[in-house]
Amino acid sequence: MKGDALTNAGILLFGKNPQEFFHQASIKCIRFKGTDVTGEMLDFKEIESDLFTEVEEVEKFIFNNISLRAWIEEGKIERRERWEYPPKALREAIVNAIVHRDYRIPSKIQIRIFDDRIEFWNPGRLPVGWTVETLKEEHTSEPFNPLIARIFFWVGYVEEVGTGTNKMIRWCKEWGLPEPEFKIKSNNIVVIFRKSKLTEEYLNNLGLTEREKEIIQFLKEKKRITSADIQKKYEVSRDTANRWLNKLLGLNLIERKGRGKAVYYILKEK
Repeated sequence: MKGDALTNAGILLFGKNPQEFFHQASIKCIRFKGTDVTGEMLDFKEIESDLFTEVEEVEKFIFNNISLRAWIEEGKIERRERWEYPPKALREAIVNAIVHRDYRIPSKIQIRIFDDRIEFWNPGRLPVGWTVETLKEEHTSEPFNPLIARIFFWVGYVEEVGTGTNKMIRWCKEWGLPEPEFKIKSNNIVVIFRKSKLTEEYLNNLGLTEREKEIIQFLKEKKRITSADIQKKYEVSRDTANRWLNKLLGLNLIERKGRGKAVYYILKEK
């Protein structure tokens, strides 16, 4: 409040219908077929609500439109599940867009989901003197909407220490995905999450066996493996494990690191 009047932040956060006052405060969520905006819209929703509800509704839309992989590991009973993208990174991107957008700009936040990526289009600008490279480095917290940021901090949605983008990068790496991209396009800050290029379709086209595809998945999860790891996991000889690894090396899918007994293997995505 300011005197007897609600602030803009008060309306956006707690109003029953904030879009009556701020039409641009809604969020457009689109699931495109293929990898281009000219593709067919498979799903579309415009979310109009208070900012807290928008976070939850956008999250629901995204998880309704991306895949959840499930599998059972050998020798275990429990099923394992894994989303295509790290959920914590997606939620951080949603919250960042809402907290840092410029509500004076008439365009709306857009969430664009494609076959190979998710894009968060946030109307606004970076703090003075910042570039997209700043988001990848250590930096301070300079929220465009400090009142909204403070309330989101109190409910545990943000930390107000400027680590959000750094965490998104770390979470994607831990998930075996490329680093998120940060771009400036017209009046928008755009965050792009990409899938691993080593998709099921791509690996099938290379003629990999199911066991060789399992080794790729194993590497995505473990980040680095040794021949001994393969021997133990599949109970095979060293020659067999090395034959599988040499085929993946020959296809330029993995890299050999270290020397002698310290040799290990990592993914080589291009």
